[in-house]
Amino acid sequence: MKSRVNEAVRLFKEGYNCSQSVFATYADLFGIDRETALKISCGFGGGFGRMREVCGTVSGMTLLAGMANGNPDNKNQQAKKENYDLVRHMAEEFKKQNGSIVCHELLGLTKPETSSTPEARTPQYYKKRPCADLVAMAAQIVEDTLFKDQIE
Repeated sequence: MKSRVNEAVRLFKEGYNCSQSVFATYADLFGIDRETALKISCGFGGGFGRMREVCGTVSGMTLLAGMANGNPDNKNQQAKKENYDLVRHMAEEFKKQNGSIVCHELLGLTKPETSSTPEARTPQYYKKRPCADLVAMAAQIVEDTLFKDQIE
C-alpha cells in the first residue's frame, strides 16, 4: 500500500480533528468504514474533548493499536500486555520526537482550556498550531509500527 500520511494531514486540514484524522485514515484496513471511524474517534480531539490532555493523535494511534492487536478476552493477560507494549511503543516514539504526548504542552498553553467550542479553521489557526505536523508524525509512526512491511 502507499503511504497515507498525506491523507491524514488532508483530513485534518479539511476540518476533522487530530484523532479523527489519524484513526480514519487507516480504519478501512480493519474493516471500519470512514463514517464509523470518524464517529468513534471524534471525542478524542483537542486532547480529549478539547480538555488539552493526551494529544488526539496519540489517541488515534491507540485506537489503531487496539484494532491491530487488541484482544477481547479479558482473561488473556499476555494479549493485554502485548497491546499495552504496542501502545507504549508508539506513544514513546511520539514523545521522543515531541517531548510530550500532552496536548496543552505540545501547544505551549499555560492556562487551562475553558471552552469546548472548537476554533475556526483559518490560515491563522494552522499557522499558530503544530497540529497538522503532529498528525503527520503520528501517521508516520502508525505506518512504521503497524504497516512497516506493507508500505511501498
